[in-house]
Amino acid sequence: MSRSIFNLLVLLGITTTAYGEEQLPLRVPVTPRWALECWLWEDDHSTAAAITELLDGFAKYDIPARTIILDAPWSMRYNDFQFDPKRYPNVEEFFKELKRRDIRIIMWMTCMVNSENASTAIKNSKDWYEEAKAKGYLAGGGYEQHWWQGWGGFVDYENPEAMKWWHGMQQKVYDMGIDGWKLDDAAFYFNSIIGNVTGIRNMPTNANRGSWISNRKYVDHFYRDEYHWGQKQRGKDFITLARSIDTKVYPKGFCPLDVAPVTWVGDQRHTWKASEEGIEEALNYILEAARQGYCVIGSDVGGYHGGMPIRKNLYIRWAQFSCFCGLFLNGGHEERRLWLRSKEELEIIRVYAWLHNELIPYMYSHVVECHQGGKTLMRPIGSSDFAGRDLGSYHYLFGDDFLIVPIHEDKLGRTVNLPAGKWRYFFDDSKVIEGPATITRDFALHEFPIYIREGAIIPLDVSRPYTGLGDRDSANLITWNIYPADGNQFTLHHSEVSSTTARVNLKDVLEVSLEGEPKPHLLRVYREKEPESVARDGNELKKGIDWRFDAAGHRLWVRQERPANGTYVIR
Repeated sequence: MSRSIFNLLVLLGITTTAYGEEQLPLRVPVTPRWALECWLWEDDHSTAAAITELLDGFAKYDIPARTIILDAPWSMRYNDFQFDPKRYPNVEEFFKELKRRDIRIIMWMTCMVNSENASTAIKNSKDWYEEAKAKGYLAGGGYEQHWWQGWGGFVDYENPEAMKWWHGMQQKVYDMGIDGWKLDDAAFYFNSIIGNVTGIRNMPTNANRGSWISNRKYVDHFYRDEYHWGQKQRGKDFITLARSIDTKVYPKGFCPLDVAPVTWVGDQRHTWKASEEGIEEALNYILEAARQGYCVIGSDVGGYHGGMPIRKNLYIRWAQFSCFCGLFLNGGHEERRLWLRSKEELEIIRVYAWLHNELIPYMYSHVVECHQGGKTLMRPIGSSDFAGRDLGSYHYLFGDDFLIVPIHEDKLGRTVNLPAGKWRYFFDDSKVIEGPATITRDFALHEFPIYIREGAIIPLDVSRPYTGLGDRDSANLITWNIYPADGNQFTLHHSEVSSTTARVNLKDVLEVSLEGEPKPHLLRVYREKEPESVARDGNELKKGIDWRFDAAGHRLWVRQERPANGTYVIR
């Protein structure tokens, strides 16, 4: 490639690699464990009182919620980072209370400096916009663009003085203990008058510091600069929630992979069909994002909006699908207080929310391996185009050991195409199903097409009885859910540098060995018959104290409350 052609590609934002430099594949960052737990938000009131009521109810009814989003409008003007005292009175105490509850706080923002605001306390902020424009803080000479929350200019990320001003406004929020930004996609609107007239999105736009910058380059600045500055202020656990894919205009994704710890696919409606922007659209976009290398992806459970109530079956099926996404994001418009909906919704969604949380050790381990160059957490089966056609009817692997077949229509029936291998149905794992096989059957609302690979080793964090994978006595122990097969193993990552590996040897007797970082644990081993004996490193364990057998559930339970490794021999 000639230097002149390469420079044109840089100008258009197609590449930012230096001429002659090898372009290495981007890798996703490691998502903190807390960001894999269940998220919650509402968008009908956007007040401290509404958020507190929501969190109180989730706690009362024992529904997990670790992260709360304070969505727009929370500020006096969009992106002035000053709380509206009517919506958030005593905001410092509000933040302290959220921290006391161990709730993580994500706050909405964009890159816009508005002259007109759609729904904040200050509607007319022309003076603020003009001041930023006069000081050279806005890109494109202050070119004013209409976006969904009014009119404004784009903060110039290539201007150090503009960044000093911008970060100075943000500092109070950082100091209050924010855990991340929800970066909404206003950067996508970055353009010039020529671009708006021609309809060409990714054409060069004159930045006010005399250089040319494309839409793609500006979008990358927005996502990268906010993520890295946030981590500089708040540490490695700081995250950004960004869009991966939610439009065909950006088929390669909004947020660059290297700054995409958590992503979502935009604003679906409370409906089913892709043609109506429903759950099927979310499936299309999430699986396409996974194909492109995004690892932690999700959508608003039940859909974000739609001017209609969220129907019971849709809410349940969306929550079940989201259980097997990296991001379980329950929020948006319409009623999110599950205790004010049907009892069936409350009980079923609670089960799947807890199941999602129980799977965090499994998910986090795959996230670490994806960061290190391995496969993504979600792995679509079958070929695809961007429209979602031939995506294996939306079948996907969740990690190495789960096959998930989301129900995206308002009916109980679903056809499952099992790949080659041996599989067990999650809700009745007493039978092994040989694949490839096609199964068409009804799935009651409390069930979902979840299949587990024979030989799976799945680390869990269980603290409740809802899913049947343990109970409150399982808390603070790693539950190793094992379907024995000779030679299988799983490496559980506790961090990027600490791990425990479980291995299974199935010859004359069953052996389960644990190596690496020692942790308190439970072995939950599938077994048809009660064992004659269980020993650890040659020492006989006591039945009824160290181990028990559940004949009805076909499970051997072995309990080790001290941090320890070793080899268990089960005869």
